[in-house]
Amino acid sequence: MDKNMAQVTIIIPNYNGIKYLGVCLDSLERQTVKDFRVLLVDNGSTDGSVEEVKKAYPKVDIFSLDKNYGFCRAVNEGIRLSKTAYVLLLNNDVEADSRFVEELLKAIKKDDKIFSVASKMLQYDDREKIDGAGDLYCALGWAFALGKGRKKDVYGKDGKVFSACAGAAIYRREVFEVIGYFDELHFAYLEDVDVGYRAKIMGYENVYASKAIVYHVGSGFSGSRYNSFKVRLASRNSVYLIYKNMPALQILLNLPLFLAGFGIKTLFFIIKGYGREYLSGIKRGYLLCTEGKKLEYSPSNFRNYVKIQWELWWNVIRRIIG
Repeated sequence: MDKNMAQVTIIIPNYNGIKYLGVCLDSLERQTVKDFRVLLVDNGSTDGSVEEVKKAYPKVDIFSLDKNYGFCRAVNEGIRLSKTAYVLLLNNDVEADSRFVEELLKAIKKDDKIFSVASKMLQYDDREKIDGAGDLYCALGWAFALGKGRKKDVYGKDGKVFSACAGAAIYRREVFEVIGYFDELHFAYLEDVDVGYRAKIMGYENVYASKAIVYHVGSGFSGSRYNSFKVRLASRNSVYLIYKNMPALQILLNLPLFLAGFGIKTLFFIIKGYGREYLSGIKRGYLLCTEGKKLEYSPSNFRNYVKIQWELWWNVIRRIIG
């Protein structure tokens, strides 16, 4: 296929992913639609994965960075290099169903106000269970994957979500020029919630496509669901996410719930043996707020802030009831 005719660029950030890349790239070769370009953005891998892709998948374009700059820098480089109307971000540790790209394209074309479309991510090793069906964010200061651990038949209908998990999601590229790219201060974790949040403030929507399916290994980068690196970085970014996207009055409005949410998480991670890492991340989050740029409040977006606030409260209930 002529790459100049592509509708979408599939951007795969990679760091020492030789264990997973073959399965991922093979699944893209089986897609029902073919009008896409694949761009691997490598974060200074040392495992020979770049050389292997060059040898086995010559049609894949490769952009190499000199070291590991994190997920955000990698995908931003890919988005800037893309010339297509849509960009599809895909983790290197997923296997895509044959209709995955087709279903995401179909969903994002339904409305020009759709910024992103989340896929249905099933667990790679237990394909009867959901890994995530889009992300929600609530007034406790928590982000969570919808449906995680539930049977795969749940969330069988399309709908709106707070944000799309960037591990397997499509985005309308031109919107990044309006809302900004992925915030590289995040490095990794919650960067997709942040960019989805900004889009919602600007009046765009994030939706979920139930028929766009991938099988996700999970924690391919950090190594496990809970570890020191992930806990520290996620807690840091959770503080920064609030500071960056909420006006001061909204932060005060939600402060009691934030205190409860962070308190519960502190106890949870103490029990898990990561209490020190979680609290260290909170401290680093406060310091990160002094480095990052707060999203400027605009009265023209007031109605969007109100809608988001109701969603944040409703998502507390959804989190509690599962």
